Amino acid sequence: MNSRLVAAAAISTLVLLGTTGCTFISPQATTINYSASDGVNVSDETGPVVVRNAFIVANEDGSVGNFVAALVNPTDEKATLTITVEGIDPMAVTVPAGGTVSLGADEEPLRIVDLDTMPGATIEVHFQSGDSSGVKADVPVLDGSLPYYADLVPSAEKPKPTTKPAPEPTPTDTAAPAPSN
Repeated sequence: MNSRLVAAAAISTLVLLGTTGCTFISPQATTINYSASDGVNVSDETGPVVVRNAFIVANEDGSVGNFVAALVNPTDEKATLTITVEGIDPMAVTVPAGGTVSLGADEEPLRIVDLDTMPGATIEVHFQSGDSSGVKADVPVLDGSLPYYADLVPSAEKPKPTTKPAPEPTPTDTAAPAPSN
């Protein structure tokens, strides 16, 4: 009977260690920071403005894109965030003190022409505000295949005509000549 008791205690100990030992050597998933959305979050070294859920929605050929993000300023003074994509002029957005600017939701998204990046890829974007040196992040380029992004897909730039087209002739009713007898 004594050996049965020892065997039962040993088996119970092994089962207990087997079921709880994984948490001892495995990292907790709830402590890992990640973006639970399609965009990326950027806050380290950007300065006073924090970037949330940043992504670009591009047209089919990747030539034009709309930059979409929530820009948050937790400070007591307004701040300007400069967004730079290589080969494209920097874009600046002023965020009010203690406020949020939602590009693509409440505000118009920033339009990026000459994007040259296909949907599905990422593009390096530099974010800088205040006295910080800024930070670079790989921002995903999406398309409008998901219904909630369909309204954000930009149309390609169309050149404006330099001359007015000639008006098309419109048909008029003409009376047929009366037969003469």
